[in-house]
Amino acid sequence: MSLSERKKAIKLSADLAMASTRNKATRWSRALIANASSDGNSNKVLTEHVLGSSSPSQRVRKSFTTYSHSVRIRSCRNILRRNRVVHRTKDRVVACFAAKKLVQKRTRRLKSLLPGGKSMDDVCLVEETLDYIQSLRAQVEVMRCLVTASELMILNPS
Repeated sequence: MSLSERKKAIKLSADLAMASTRNKATRWSRALIANASSDGNSNKVLTEHVLGSSSPSQRVRKSFTTYSHSVRIRSCRNILRRNRVVHRTKDRVVACFAAKKLVQKRTRRLKSLLPGGKSMDDVCLVEETLDYIQSLRAQVEVMRCLVTASELMILNPS
């Protein structure tokens, strides 16, 4: 196995392990699992080994619930609708337009970075991003601990 293949396998197994700890409660974890299981035979084998023997796509479908999510989206949209302010001066309209374009550009970029982000609405995107960042931080900490432990084993073979 080449170095790049090992790197891909380690990253894939770390991503799958991180996604499996979320119990498919978040969209990004379901997207990671779905992408890994659809990418090829070797990935399917690794996915089944990390997650268990049942099909990952079946587990993703079983865990997907949209009712509470759609209710939350409707309530957020209603709040936004009530709080809209009509800008009367020309300067405020131009500034508002520029700010809106900047937010849209950054939102598109964030959606491209988050697994499964392209199918998320703006309300859910922030929640999912925060959860994903926490999981990535935990993953980095675990990998640091593994590196430290392996260095200690190399230095002090018993």
